[in-house]
Amino acid sequence: MADVFISYAHTTAKQAQGAASALRALGYSVWLDDDLASDRPYTHAIEEQLVSAKAALVIWSADAAKSEWVLSEANRAREDRKLVQLAVDKARLPMPFDQVQCADLAGWSGEGEHANWRKVAASIGELVGAPSGLGAVPVPPMPLPSKPSIAVLPFANLSNDPDQDYFADGMMEEVVAALTRFKSLFVIASGSTLSFKGRVVSPKEVARQLGVRYVLEGSVRRAGDHVRIAVKLIDPTDGSQVWAERFDGTLDDVFALQDKVALSVAGTIEPTIRAAEIRRVSKRPTENMNSYDLVLRAAPLRNTWKAAENLEALELLDQAIALDAGYAAALASAAVCHSMLAAFFSSKDRQWRLEQSQALAARALQADPDDAEVLSLIALALANVRRDLEGPIAIIDRALALNPGSSLAWYTSGTLRAKIGEPELSIEHLETSMRLDPLSVIRFGQLAWLGVDRFEQGRLADAVPLLRQSIELMPPFPIARAVLLACLGHLGETVAVREAVAHQADDPWDAARAMASSFRRVEEQTLLLDGIALAAGMV
Repeated sequence: MADVFISYAHTTAKQAQGAASALRALGYSVWLDDDLASDRPYTHAIEEQLVSAKAALVIWSADAAKSEWVLSEANRAREDRKLVQLAVDKARLPMPFDQVQCADLAGWSGEGEHANWRKVAASIGELVGAPSGLGAVPVPPMPLPSKPSIAVLPFANLSNDPDQDYFADGMMEEVVAALTRFKSLFVIASGSTLSFKGRVVSPKEVARQLGVRYVLEGSVRRAGDHVRIAVKLIDPTDGSQVWAERFDGTLDDVFALQDKVALSVAGTIEPTIRAAEIRRVSKRPTENMNSYDLVLRAAPLRNTWKAAENLEALELLDQAIALDAGYAAALASAAVCHSMLAAFFSSKDRQWRLEQSQALAARALQADPDDAEVLSLIALALANVRRDLEGPIAIIDRALALNPGSSLAWYTSGTLRAKIGEPELSIEHLETSMRLDPLSVIRFGQLAWLGVDRFEQGRLADAVPLLRQSIELMPPFPIARAVLLACLGHLGETVAVREAVAHQADDPWDAARAMASSFRRVEEQTLLLDGIALAAGMV
Protein backbone atom coordinates (compact mmCIF):
# COMPACT_ATOMS: atom_id res chain seq x y z
CA MET A 1 0.00 0.00 0.00
CA ALA A 2 1.14 3.56 -0.77
CA ASP A 3 2.18 6.27 1.66
CA VAL A 4 0.20 8.97 -0.16
CA PHE A 5 -3.17 8.78 -1.95
CA ILE A 6 -3.72 11.54 -4.55
CA SER A 7 -7.24 12.69 -5.42
CA TYR A 8 -7.81 14.96 -8.43
CA ALA A 9 -10.01 15.74 -11.41
CA HIS A 10 -8.72 14.30 -14.67
CA THR A 11 -8.40 17.77 -16.20
CA THR A 12 -5.51 18.29 -13.75
CA ALA A 13 -3.81 14.97 -14.45
CA LYS A 14 -0.60 16.79 -15.40
CA GLN A 15 -0.40 18.50 -12.00
CA ALA A 16 -1.24 15.22 -10.26
CA GLN A 17 1.60 13.46 -12.08
CA GLY A 18 3.91 16.34 -11.14
CA ALA A 19 2.94 16.00 -7.47
CA ALA A 20 3.44 12.24 -7.61
CA SER A 21 6.88 12.62 -9.20
CA ALA A 22 7.95 15.22 -6.63
CA LEU A 23 6.81 13.00 -3.75
CA ARG A 24 8.49 9.90 -5.19
CA ALA A 25 11.70 11.90 -5.53
CA LEU A 26 11.51 12.39 -1.75
CA GLY A 27 11.13 8.65 -1.22
CA TYR A 28 7.36 8.40 -0.71
CA SER A 29 5.25 5.76 -2.40
CA VAL A 30 2.26 7.29 -4.18
CA TRP A 31 -1.03 5.96 -5.54
CA LEU A 32 -2.97 7.56 -8.41
CA ASP A 33 -6.10 6.15 -10.01
CA ASP A 34 -4.12 5.34 -13.14
CA ASP A 35 -2.54 2.62 -11.00
CA LEU A 36 -5.87 0.76 -10.84
CA ALA A 37 -5.57 -2.97 -11.53
CA SER A 38 -7.89 -4.17 -14.29
CA ASP A 39 -9.04 -7.22 -12.29
CA ARG A 40 -10.26 -5.29 -9.23
CA PRO A 41 -13.62 -3.56 -8.69
CA TYR A 42 -13.07 0.14 -9.23
CA THR A 43 -14.65 1.50 -6.03
CA HIS A 44 -13.20 -1.22 -3.80
CA ALA A 45 -9.67 -0.58 -5.01
CA ILE A 46 -9.95 3.17 -4.49
CA GLU A 47 -11.39 2.78 -0.99
CA GLU A 48 -8.72 0.27 -0.03
CA GLN A 49 -5.91 2.59 -1.12
CA LEU A 50 -7.49 5.64 0.53
CA VAL A 51 -8.01 3.86 3.84
CA SER A 52 -4.49 2.40 3.96
CA ALA A 53 -2.63 5.58 2.93
CA LYS A 54 -1.11 7.66 5.72
CA ALA A 55 -1.79 10.93 3.87
CA ALA A 56 -4.31 11.94 1.23
CA LEU A 57 -3.37 14.79 -1.09
CA VAL A 58 -6.35 16.49 -2.72
CA ILE A 59 -5.62 18.65 -5.75
CA TRP A 60 -8.39 21.21 -5.96
CA SER A 61 -9.52 22.85 -9.18
CA ALA A 62 -12.81 24.14 -10.56
CA ASP A 63 -13.54 20.65 -11.93
CA ALA A 64 -12.42 18.90 -8.73
CA ALA A 65 -14.88 21.00 -6.71
CA LYS A 66 -17.69 19.60 -8.89
CA SER A 67 -16.51 15.98 -8.82
CA GLU A 68 -18.45 13.62 -6.54
CA TRP A 69 -15.42 11.32 -6.41
CA VAL A 70 -13.02 14.05 -5.29
CA LEU A 71 -15.52 15.41 -2.76
CA SER A 72 -16.10 11.93 -1.32
CA GLU A 73 -12.36 11.15 -1.13
CA ALA A 74 -11.58 14.54 0.43
CA ASN A 75 -14.31 14.10 3.03
CA ARG A 76 -13.02 10.63 4.00
CA ALA A 77 -9.49 12.01 4.31
CA ARG A 78 -10.73 14.90 6.46
CA GLU A 79 -12.63 12.53 8.76
CA ASP A 80 -9.51 10.35 9.08
CA ARG A 81 -7.36 13.44 9.86
CA LYS A 82 -4.95 12.86 7.00
CA LEU A 83 -6.05 15.52 4.52
CA VAL A 84 -3.48 17.68 2.74
CA GLN A 85 -4.72 20.19 0.16
CA LEU A 86 -3.35 22.22 -2.70
CA ALA A 87 -5.12 24.33 -5.30
CA VAL A 88 -4.00 24.74 -8.92
CA ASP A 89 -6.43 27.49 -9.87
CA LYS A 90 -8.32 30.32 -8.18
CA ALA A 91 -11.65 28.45 -7.94
CA ARG A 92 -13.30 28.69 -4.54
CA LEU A 93 -12.94 25.58 -2.39
CA PRO A 94 -16.18 23.78 -1.49
CA MET A 95 -17.40 23.72 2.10
CA PRO A 96 -16.08 22.62 4.58
CA PHE A 97 -12.70 22.31 2.89
CA ASP A 98 -12.41 26.09 2.65
CA GLN A 99 -11.85 26.02 6.43
CA VAL A 100 -8.71 23.85 6.10
CA GLN A 101 -5.27 25.15 5.13
CA CYS A 102 -4.73 24.85 1.39
CA ALA A 103 -1.48 25.62 -0.45
CA ASP A 104 -1.79 27.95 -3.44
CA LEU A 105 0.03 26.30 -6.36
CA ALA A 106 -1.70 28.06 -9.24
CA GLY A 107 0.60 27.84 -12.25
CA TRP A 108 2.78 25.19 -10.61
CA SER A 109 4.66 22.99 -13.04
CA GLY A 110 5.93 20.34 -10.62
CA GLU A 111 9.20 21.94 -9.45
CA GLY A 112 10.24 20.68 -6.03
CA GLU A 113 11.77 24.01 -5.00
CA HIS A 114 8.49 25.94 -5.07
CA ALA A 115 7.94 27.48 -1.62
CA ASN A 116 4.30 26.37 -1.32
CA TRP A 117 5.11 22.89 -2.56
CA ARG A 118 7.67 22.59 0.23
CA LYS A 119 4.86 23.29 2.72
CA VAL A 120 2.76 20.54 1.14
CA ALA A 121 5.69 18.12 1.33
CA ALA A 122 6.35 19.11 4.95
CA SER A 123 2.70 18.46 5.91
CA ILE A 124 2.85 15.05 4.24
CA GLY A 125 6.09 14.34 6.07
CA GLU A 126 4.41 15.04 9.42
CA LEU A 127 1.62 12.57 8.61
CA VAL A 128 3.69 9.83 6.99
CA GLY A 129 6.98 10.06 8.88
CA ALA A 130 9.95 8.41 7.20
CA PRO A 131 9.25 7.69 3.51
CA SER A 132 8.92 3.99 2.76
CA GLY A 133 10.72 4.19 -0.57
CA LEU A 134 14.15 5.61 0.32
CA GLY A 135 14.29 5.48 4.10
CA ALA A 136 14.41 8.67 6.13
CA VAL A 137 14.78 11.34 3.45
CA PRO A 138 13.87 14.70 5.02
CA VAL A 139 12.24 17.50 3.13
CA PRO A 140 15.12 19.92 2.46
CA PRO A 141 14.94 23.17 4.42
CA MET A 142 13.95 26.40 2.75
CA PRO A 143 16.98 28.56 1.86
CA LEU A 144 17.47 31.66 4.03
CA PRO A 145 16.90 35.06 2.39
CA SER A 146 19.81 37.45 2.04
CA LYS A 147 18.52 39.67 4.86
CA PRO A 148 17.25 38.91 8.40
CA SER A 149 14.08 36.85 8.20
CA ILE A 150 11.31 36.28 10.72
CA ALA A 151 8.08 34.32 11.06
CA VAL A 152 5.40 35.38 13.55
CA LEU A 153 3.54 32.32 14.79
CA PRO A 154 -0.19 32.49 15.60
CA PHE A 155 -0.62 33.89 19.10
CA ALA A 156 -1.87 31.33 21.62
CA ASN A 157 -5.21 32.07 23.24
CA LEU A 158 -4.70 31.28 26.95
CA SER A 159 -8.09 32.62 28.00
CA ASN A 160 -10.03 29.33 27.69
CA ASP A 161 -12.51 31.35 25.64
CA PRO A 162 -12.70 30.34 21.96
CA ASP A 163 -14.34 33.69 21.20
CA GLN A 164 -10.99 35.35 21.95
CA ASP A 165 -9.31 33.56 19.05
CA TYR A 166 -10.20 36.50 16.82
CA PHE A 167 -8.24 38.86 19.08
CA ALA A 168 -5.20 36.56 19.20
CA ASP A 169 -5.21 36.14 15.40
CA GLY A 170 -5.70 39.86 14.90
CA MET A 171 -2.81 40.61 17.24
CA MET A 172 -0.50 38.36 15.24
CA GLU A 173 -1.56 39.93 11.94
CA GLU A 174 -1.00 43.46 13.31
CA VAL A 175 2.54 42.54 14.38
CA VAL A 176 3.26 41.06 10.94
CA ALA A 177 1.93 44.22 9.26
CA ALA A 178 4.09 46.45 11.49
CA LEU A 179 7.22 44.37 10.83
CA THR A 180 6.73 44.51 7.06
CA ARG A 181 7.31 48.28 7.22
CA PHE A 182 10.97 47.54 7.96
CA LYS A 183 12.50 46.93 4.55
CA SER A 184 15.59 45.58 6.28
CA LEU A 185 13.56 42.49 7.33
CA PHE A 186 12.13 39.58 5.35
CA VAL A 187 8.77 38.81 7.00
CA ILE A 188 6.72 35.68 6.26
CA ALA A 189 3.09 36.54 5.43
CA SER A 190 0.49 35.76 8.07
CA GLY A 191 -1.36 33.41 5.70
CA SER A 192 1.58 31.00 5.79
CA THR A 193 2.16 31.15 9.54
CA LEU A 194 -1.54 30.66 10.29
CA SER A 195 -1.13 27.13 8.90
CA PHE A 196 0.68 26.32 12.17
CA LYS A 197 -2.31 27.34 14.30
CA GLY A 198 -3.30 24.60 16.72
CA ARG A 199 -0.25 22.49 15.88
CA VAL A 200 2.62 21.68 18.22
CA VAL A 201 5.66 22.52 16.10
CA SER A 202 9.09 23.51 17.39
CA PRO A 203 10.59 26.87 16.38
CA LYS A 204 13.37 24.92 14.66
CA GLU A 205 10.86 23.08 12.47
CA VAL A 206 9.00 26.31 11.69
CA ALA A 207 12.27 27.94 10.65
CA ARG A 208 13.16 24.93 8.51
CA GLN A 209 9.82 24.86 6.72
CA LEU A 210 9.52 28.61 6.16
CA GLY A 211 13.19 29.47 5.65
CA VAL A 212 13.64 32.05 8.41
CA ARG A 213 16.36 32.86 10.92
CA TYR A 214 14.07 34.06 13.74
CA VAL A 215 10.66 33.03 15.09
CA LEU A 216 8.35 35.19 17.21
CA GLU A 217 5.91 33.45 19.55
CA GLY A 218 3.11 35.16 21.44
CA SER A 219 0.19 34.53 23.76
CA VAL A 220 -2.93 36.40 24.86
CA ARG A 221 -4.53 35.96 28.29
CA ARG A 222 -7.75 37.74 29.21
CA ALA A 223 -9.31 38.22 32.64
CA GLY A 224 -12.46 40.30 32.45
CA ASP A 225 -11.63 43.48 30.55
CA HIS A 226 -7.92 43.13 31.32
CA VAL A 227 -5.63 41.50 28.79
CA ARG A 228 -1.97 40.48 28.96
CA ILE A 229 0.03 39.90 25.79
CA ALA A 230 3.38 38.12 26.04
CA VAL A 231 5.87 37.81 23.18
CA LYS A 232 9.30 36.25 22.79
CA LEU A 233 11.81 36.22 19.94
CA ILE A 234 13.64 32.92 19.44
CA ASP A 235 16.76 31.94 17.52
CA PRO A 236 15.77 28.44 16.31
CA THR A 237 19.35 27.33 15.65
CA ASP A 238 19.92 26.78 19.37
CA GLY A 239 16.47 27.54 20.81
CA SER A 240 17.78 30.57 22.69
CA GLN A 241 15.51 33.45 23.62
CA VAL A 242 16.77 36.67 22.03
CA TRP A 243 14.18 38.99 23.55
CA ALA A 244 10.93 38.83 25.52
CA GLU A 245 8.35 41.33 26.71
CA ARG A 246 4.80 41.50 27.99
CA PHE A 247 2.14 44.15 27.60
CA ASP A 248 -0.89 44.85 29.78
CA GLY A 249 -3.99 46.73 28.74
CA THR A 250 -7.77 46.78 28.63
CA LEU A 251 -10.21 45.87 25.92
CA ASP A 252 -11.94 49.28 25.98
CA ASP A 253 -10.53 49.84 22.49
CA VAL A 254 -9.38 46.53 21.01
CA PHE A 255 -7.92 48.04 17.85
CA ALA A 256 -5.99 50.74 19.71
CA LEU A 257 -4.48 48.09 21.97
CA GLN A 258 -3.49 45.96 18.98
CA ASP A 259 -1.90 48.97 17.27
CA LYS A 260 0.03 49.92 20.41
CA VAL A 261 1.41 46.43 21.01
CA ALA A 262 2.22 45.82 17.34
CA LEU A 263 4.14 49.10 17.06
CA SER A 264 6.06 48.45 20.29
CA VAL A 265 6.91 44.86 19.33
CA ALA A 266 8.00 45.73 15.79
CA GLY A 267 9.97 48.78 16.89
CA THR A 268 11.89 46.73 19.45
CA ILE A 269 12.40 43.61 17.37
CA GLU A 270 14.07 45.32 14.40
CA PRO A 271 17.03 46.77 16.35
CA THR A 272 17.23 43.57 18.43
CA ILE A 273 17.56 41.48 15.28
CA ARG A 274 20.04 43.96 13.82
CA ALA A 275 22.22 43.64 16.93
CA ALA A 276 21.98 39.84 16.79
CA GLU A 277 22.93 39.90 13.11
CA ILE A 278 25.97 42.09 13.84
CA ARG A 279 27.09 39.59 16.51
CA ARG A 280 26.58 36.73 14.06
CA VAL A 281 28.51 38.41 11.26
CA SER A 282 31.36 39.43 13.58
CA LYS A 283 32.07 35.74 14.21
CA ARG A 284 32.48 34.99 10.51
CA PRO A 285 35.77 35.14 8.60
CA THR A 286 36.22 38.38 6.70
CA GLU A 287 36.83 36.87 3.26
CA ASN A 288 34.07 36.38 0.67
CA MET A 289 31.51 38.52 2.47
CA ASN A 290 28.59 39.98 0.58
CA SER A 291 27.43 43.57 0.61
CA TYR A 292 24.89 43.10 3.40
CA ASP A 293 27.46 41.61 5.79
CA LEU A 294 29.90 44.43 5.07
CA VAL A 295 27.24 47.02 5.97
CA LEU A 296 26.54 45.16 9.22
CA ARG A 297 30.24 45.19 10.11
CA ALA A 298 30.46 48.90 9.42
CA ALA A 299 27.48 49.86 11.62
CA PRO A 300 29.12 49.63 15.07
CA LEU A 301 32.26 51.36 13.79
CA ARG A 302 30.18 54.25 12.45
CA ASN A 303 28.67 54.83 15.91
CA THR A 304 31.94 55.13 17.87
CA TRP A 305 32.59 58.86 17.22
CA LYS A 306 36.24 58.11 16.55
CA ALA A 307 37.82 59.26 13.30
CA ALA A 308 39.93 56.11 12.81
CA GLU A 309 36.94 53.81 13.20
CA ASN A 310 34.81 55.97 10.91
CA LEU A 311 37.51 55.59 8.27
CA GLU A 312 37.53 51.83 8.86
CA ALA A 313 33.74 51.79 8.45
CA LEU A 314 34.10 53.68 5.18
CA GLU A 315 36.52 51.07 3.84
CA LEU A 316 33.93 48.34 4.50
CA LEU A 317 31.15 50.44 2.98
CA ASP A 318 33.22 51.18 -0.11
CA GLN A 319 33.61 47.40 -0.59
CA ALA A 320 29.86 46.95 -0.13
CA ILE A 321 29.10 49.63 -2.74
CA ALA A 322 31.62 48.07 -5.14
CA LEU A 323 29.68 44.80 -4.86
CA ASP A 324 26.30 46.50 -5.24
CA ALA A 325 26.33 50.09 -6.51
CA GLY A 326 22.60 50.47 -5.86
CA TYR A 327 22.54 49.23 -2.26
CA ALA A 328 20.80 52.16 -0.55
CA ALA A 329 21.76 51.21 3.02
CA ALA A 330 25.47 51.13 2.09
CA LEU A 331 25.25 54.46 0.26
CA ALA A 332 23.40 56.16 3.13
CA SER A 333 25.78 54.76 5.77
CA ALA A 334 28.77 55.99 3.78
CA ALA A 335 27.15 59.43 3.51
CA VAL A 336 26.87 59.55 7.32
CA CYS A 337 30.54 58.59 7.78
CA HIS A 338 31.76 61.27 5.37
CA SER A 339 29.51 63.87 7.03
CA MET A 340 30.82 63.05 10.50
CA LEU A 341 34.45 63.19 9.38
CA ALA A 342 33.80 66.56 7.71
CA ALA A 343 31.75 68.12 10.50
CA PHE A 344 33.39 66.86 13.69
CA PHE A 345 36.99 65.94 12.95
CA SER A 346 39.71 68.24 11.66
CA SER A 347 40.53 67.18 8.14
CA LYS A 348 42.44 68.68 5.22
CA ASP A 349 39.92 67.13 2.83
CA ARG A 350 36.84 68.54 4.55
CA GLN A 351 35.33 70.06 1.39
CA TRP A 352 35.78 66.82 -0.51
CA ARG A 353 34.06 64.88 2.24
CA LEU A 354 31.16 67.35 2.28
CA GLU A 355 30.71 66.81 -1.45
CA GLN A 356 31.01 63.02 -1.07
CA SER A 357 28.43 62.96 1.69
CA GLN A 358 25.85 64.90 -0.31
CA ALA A 359 26.49 62.88 -3.47
CA LEU A 360 26.13 59.56 -1.65
CA ALA A 361 22.97 60.80 0.11
CA ALA A 362 21.47 61.71 -3.26
CA ARG A 363 22.33 58.29 -4.70
CA ALA A 364 20.81 56.54 -1.67
CA LEU A 365 17.62 58.59 -1.96
CA GLN A 366 17.32 57.70 -5.63
CA ALA A 367 18.04 54.01 -4.94
CA ASP A 368 15.33 53.59 -2.31
CA PRO A 369 13.08 56.53 -1.40
CA ASP A 370 10.68 54.28 0.55
CA ASP A 371 12.95 52.76 3.23
CA ALA A 372 12.51 54.57 6.55
CA GLU A 373 15.91 53.45 7.87
CA VAL A 374 17.70 54.66 4.75
CA LEU A 375 15.82 57.98 4.83
CA SER A 376 16.81 58.43 8.49
CA LEU A 377 20.50 57.99 7.67
CA ILE A 378 20.21 60.40 4.74
CA ALA A 379 18.60 63.03 6.97
CA LEU A 380 21.35 62.57 9.58
CA ALA A 381 24.07 62.97 6.97
CA LEU A 382 22.54 66.07 5.42
CA ALA A 383 21.92 67.66 8.82
CA ASN A 384 25.65 67.37 9.56
CA VAL A 385 26.75 69.15 6.38
CA ARG A 386 23.95 71.60 5.57
CA ARG A 387 22.82 74.65 7.46
CA ASP A 388 19.35 74.58 5.91
CA LEU A 389 17.41 71.79 7.63
CA GLU A 390 14.14 72.04 5.69
CA GLY A 391 15.26 69.28 3.31
CA PRO A 392 16.38 66.82 6.05
CA ILE A 393 13.18 67.49 8.03
CA ALA A 394 11.02 66.76 4.97
CA ILE A 395 12.97 63.52 4.48
CA ILE A 396 12.58 62.41 8.10
CA ASP A 397 8.87 63.26 8.10
CA ARG A 398 8.49 60.91 5.14
CA ALA A 399 10.40 58.22 7.04
CA LEU A 400 8.03 58.52 10.01
CA ALA A 401 5.01 58.31 7.71
CA LEU A 402 6.42 55.17 6.09
CA ASN A 403 7.32 53.47 9.36
CA PRO A 404 6.17 54.93 12.70
CA GLY A 405 7.83 51.95 14.40
CA SER A 406 11.36 53.03 13.46
CA SER A 407 13.34 54.07 16.52
CA LEU A 408 16.07 55.54 14.30
CA ALA A 409 13.55 57.75 12.48
CA TRP A 410 12.14 59.14 15.75
CA TYR A 411 15.70 59.74 17.03
CA THR A 412 16.71 61.57 13.87
CA SER A 413 13.55 63.66 13.99
CA GLY A 414 14.24 64.50 17.63
CA THR A 415 17.76 65.71 16.88
CA LEU A 416 16.58 67.87 13.99
CA ARG A 417 13.82 69.43 16.09
CA ALA A 418 16.35 70.22 18.81
CA LYS A 419 18.63 71.89 16.28
CA ILE A 420 15.87 74.20 15.00
CA GLY A 421 14.76 75.16 18.51
CA GLU A 422 11.63 73.02 19.02
CA PRO A 423 12.54 71.30 22.33
CA GLU A 424 9.01 70.14 23.25
CA LEU A 425 8.52 68.27 19.97
CA SER A 426 12.10 67.02 20.13
CA ILE A 427 11.51 65.55 23.60
CA GLU A 428 8.36 63.81 22.40
CA HIS A 429 10.17 62.23 19.45
CA LEU A 430 13.26 61.23 21.42
CA GLU A 431 11.18 59.60 24.14
CA THR A 432 9.28 57.66 21.47
CA SER A 433 12.61 56.47 20.08
CA MET A 434 13.73 55.34 23.54
CA ARG A 435 10.45 53.55 24.19
CA LEU A 436 10.72 51.64 20.90
CA ASP A 437 14.37 50.70 21.45
CA PRO A 438 15.12 50.79 25.20
CA LEU A 439 18.62 49.27 24.81
CA SER A 440 19.64 51.18 21.73
CA VAL A 441 23.27 51.47 20.64
CA ILE A 442 22.53 55.18 20.16
CA ARG A 443 21.31 55.62 23.73
CA PHE A 444 24.11 58.13 24.25
CA GLY A 445 22.65 60.29 21.48
CA GLN A 446 19.10 60.01 22.78
CA LEU A 447 20.22 61.16 26.24
CA ALA A 448 22.45 63.93 24.86
CA TRP A 449 19.73 65.52 22.75
CA LEU A 450 17.26 65.27 25.63
CA GLY A 451 19.87 67.22 27.60
CA VAL A 452 20.07 69.75 24.77
CA ASP A 453 16.28 70.15 24.91
CA ARG A 454 16.41 70.86 28.66
CA PHE A 455 19.19 73.35 27.97
CA GLU A 456 17.06 75.14 25.37
CA GLN A 457 14.16 75.24 27.83
CA GLY A 458 16.42 76.90 30.41
CA ARG A 459 16.24 73.82 32.68
CA LEU A 460 20.01 73.66 33.07
CA ALA A 461 20.10 71.62 36.28
CA ASP A 462 17.83 69.00 34.66
CA ALA A 463 20.08 68.85 31.60
CA VAL A 464 23.28 68.04 33.52
CA PRO A 465 22.51 64.43 34.59
CA LEU A 466 21.29 63.54 31.09
CA LEU A 467 24.45 64.92 29.51
CA ARG A 468 26.66 63.15 32.04
CA GLN A 469 24.95 59.82 31.31
CA SER A 470 25.51 60.40 27.61
CA ILE A 471 29.22 61.13 28.09
CA GLU A 472 29.59 58.05 30.30
CA LEU A 473 28.23 55.93 27.43
CA MET A 474 30.13 57.75 24.66
CA PRO A 475 32.94 60.00 25.99
CA PRO A 476 33.85 61.59 22.61
CA PHE A 477 30.28 62.74 21.77
CA PRO A 478 30.94 66.46 21.12
CA ILE A 479 27.48 67.98 21.54
CA ALA A 480 27.08 66.40 25.00
CA ARG A 481 30.47 67.73 26.16
CA ALA A 482 29.84 71.24 24.81
CA VAL A 483 26.37 71.64 26.30
CA LEU A 484 27.47 70.14 29.63
CA LEU A 485 30.25 72.76 29.91
CA ALA A 486 27.77 75.53 29.04
CA CYS A 487 25.29 74.31 31.66
CA LEU A 488 27.97 74.09 34.35
CA GLY A 489 29.27 77.53 33.40
CA HIS A 490 25.84 79.14 33.73
CA LEU A 491 25.25 77.27 37.02
CA GLY A 492 28.61 78.44 38.42
CA GLU A 493 29.79 74.88 39.12
CA THR A 494 33.54 75.54 39.18
CA VAL A 495 34.58 72.14 40.57
CA ALA A 496 32.37 70.28 38.11
CA VAL A 497 33.80 72.29 35.19
CA ARG A 498 37.36 71.44 36.19
CA GLU A 499 36.41 67.75 36.50
CA ALA A 500 34.75 67.82 33.09
CA VAL A 501 37.86 69.10 31.29
CA ALA A 502 40.50 67.36 33.42
CA HIS A 503 40.90 64.27 31.26
CA GLN A 504 40.46 65.78 27.80
CA ALA A 505 43.61 65.57 25.72
CA ASP A 506 42.60 68.23 23.20
CA ASP A 507 41.65 71.83 23.87
CA PRO A 508 38.02 71.47 25.07
CA TRP A 509 37.07 75.09 24.48
CA ASP A 510 37.53 75.33 20.71
CA ALA A 511 35.73 72.00 20.28
CA ALA A 512 32.88 73.17 22.49
CA ARG A 513 32.53 76.53 20.72
CA ALA A 514 32.41 74.73 17.36
CA MET A 515 29.20 73.05 18.49
CA ALA A 516 27.38 76.39 18.29
CA SER A 517 26.90 75.65 14.59
CA SER A 518 24.65 72.74 15.57
CA PHE A 519 21.94 75.24 16.51
CA ARG A 520 20.01 77.20 13.93
CA ARG A 521 18.68 79.93 16.23
CA VAL A 522 20.83 82.77 17.53
CA GLU A 523 19.31 82.40 21.02
CA GLU A 524 20.68 78.85 21.50
CA GLN A 525 24.04 79.76 19.96
CA THR A 526 24.43 82.71 22.33
CA LEU A 527 23.34 80.67 25.35
CA LEU A 528 25.93 78.01 24.49
CA LEU A 529 28.81 80.39 23.82
CA ASP A 530 28.12 82.48 26.92
CA GLY A 531 28.03 79.38 29.10
CA ILE A 532 31.30 78.08 27.61
CA ALA A 533 32.95 81.48 28.23
CA LEU A 534 31.84 81.36 31.86
CA ALA A 535 33.14 77.81 32.23
CA ALA A 536 36.48 78.69 30.64
CA GLY A 537 36.91 81.47 33.18
CA MET A 538 36.61 78.95 36.03
CA VAL A 539 39.66 76.89 35.03
